[in-house]
Amino acid sequence: MASVREFGKALTQPFGAPAAALETFIEVPFMIGERRVFPDGLIRATRGSRSWTALVEVKTGTNALEASQLEDYLDVAREHGFNALITISNEIPGMIGAHPTAVDKRKLKKVALHHFSWSEILTTAVVQKEHRGVADPDQAWILGELIRYLEHPKSGAMSFEDMGASWVPVRDALSAGTLRASDKGVAEVASRFDALLRFAGLRLGRQLGSEVLPALNRAEAADPAARSARLVSELVKDGHLRGGLRIPGVVSDLEVIADLRANTITASFTVDAPKEGRPTTRINWLVRQLKEAPDGVRVEAVPVRSSTGPAELLGRVREDSAVLVPPSGRDIKTFVVTRSVPLGAKRGSGRGTFIDSMLTAIDCAYSEIGQSLKAWSATPPKLRPSQVVETEPGIDSSLPSAALSSQDND
Repeated sequence: MASVREFGKALTQPFGAPAAALETFIEVPFMIGERRVFPDGLIRATRGSRSWTALVEVKTGTNALEASQLEDYLDVAREHGFNALITISNEIPGMIGAHPTAVDKRKLKKVALHHFSWSEILTTAVVQKEHRGVADPDQAWILGELIRYLEHPKSGAMSFEDMGASWVPVRDALSAGTLRASDKGVAEVASRFDALLRFAGLRLGRQLGSEVLPALNRAEAADPAARSARLVSELVKDGHLRGGLRIPGVVSDLEVIADLRANTITASFTVDAPKEGRPTTRINWLVRQLKEAPDGVRVEAVPVRSSTGPAELLGRVREDSAVLVPPSGRDIKTFVVTRSVPLGAKRGSGRGTFIDSMLTAIDCAYSEIGQSLKAWSATPPKLRPSQVVETEPGIDSSLPSAALSSQDND
């Protein structure tokens, strides 16, 4: 962070640090009463008369952050007038801005508590080096070495590894029809699903060089508890875990639904249909954009004043576009294009697991559908040809272009 200025700024400026060169220190000793404590690091940014300082605590592998340790460091930061405590671990909170460890909120009145997952650190490094750029070649090499280290399986900066201890009991209760919203572990499964969705967004963002965020409405973004309650309610009622990703430049949010009863994960994009042309013309407009998509992709044509419409596999639509024409005769309002994969049952990572099937569904949906779809735009109106009227011989009566433009504007 101190050596590669662009990388250091990318990590610290969102937390309020000034745009300045960073000073970094390792294991600075502090006293709390009779005890001596050693935070893993300290970061300081100074610009003019303004100084910003943060303590850093780091965990790797499966090691979790400890509330008592963090509260000690918050006390140290408050006593010395530091601005923040930053934690780094493989834990991924379900919501952006949330912290994976619950601490005494009274200790946060004067000191901010921030968290990075190792996946976020790696994503920031890749995006900075490969897409935003590093001005100094030596600094670019250093950042490349950090990326190479973090991507090594022995670094301790792991990917998303586990859906948690409650995953199997909750699935069993759902299959038996005995799952209740108040059951132990249901909220944990919902939180782990949101965390996996965030991890998938970070992973996709690294490949695209863009910030891919969870797609939340305003109410859910402002109230994480409301989001959790909705997830739990849908899981108990329908067996669904539902979320979305917001990808810059794409026609719509990517909606992801894990159906634990049907053992299927679907990932879909929604695109507005053209506002002119016959129904089959509008359908063929969509099909032309899906050249790289497999025949098994599902396409639904939703007519106006309706929430559902005719649906068919893309291979069939390629043969006969009329299969998607709404029987009601209403105009097609939107198309929903969906990629499905079997849902893995295991709680861990790797082949045949829920985590792997989620990541596969998202990657396939974007590569086969999302990056190909473009919004429809109307054809620009064309100028009318010059009109010639009969006049006296020798007089040119064709309308000048300026007059035509004036007529068109009128």
